[in-house]
Amino acid sequence: MACNNLSSGRLEVCKDSVGGLASVYFLNYTSASFSHSLDPGSYITGFPSGSLVYKYELKGNSSYTETVNSSRDNGTTFFNQELVLNVKKLTQEMTTQLKVMAWSRPQIVVHTMAGDALLIGEREGCDLTAGTIQTGGTLGDLYGYSITFTGQEQYNASFITGSTFADPFAGLAGNGKPIVSSTYQTI
Repeated sequence: MACNNLSSGRLEVCKDSVGGLASVYFLNYTSASFSHSLDPGSYITGFPSGSLVYKYELKGNSSYTETVNSSRDNGTTFFNQELVLNVKKLTQEMTTQLKVMAWSRPQIVVHTMAGDALLIGEREGCDLTAGTIQTGGTLGDLYGYSITFTGQEQYNASFITGSTFADPFAGLAGNGKPIVSSTYQTI
């Protein structure tokens, strides 16, 4: 198989981006295929029919990092995906969901403050690999959860086509648009 060749360059971009995560959406693992504009690692144009996602709103110290791991000696390349979430306020409902997250391997949509949305764990799912349930030591400390999900994928996380800050699934239509659960825990 021939190696791919570079196909474009990149100009210096404007300084109009912002960092951070607005929310994440959890999807119970499915082996059904997501629709892509070209191939895996390109834009997601549709979710498996009837997909249900669960929204978690975020504010503060949550982040997503993707690391490329490539070895000339072994002839391999894969992408390590790491999502660190800080979820405020301890509740029995969230502690129960945390247990379910630890036992499963969800696929996760990361929705950024810039309005982009990426699907991580597309083929293999993500594992909850670290977490703490904490009360903090002083009045200003986190009273909640700090949890880390990791995924290892053959391809980079795919952007979701047409995502906006208001709606990460805005570019998807019909059966290809996931159903956002309207079940939220009360605070």
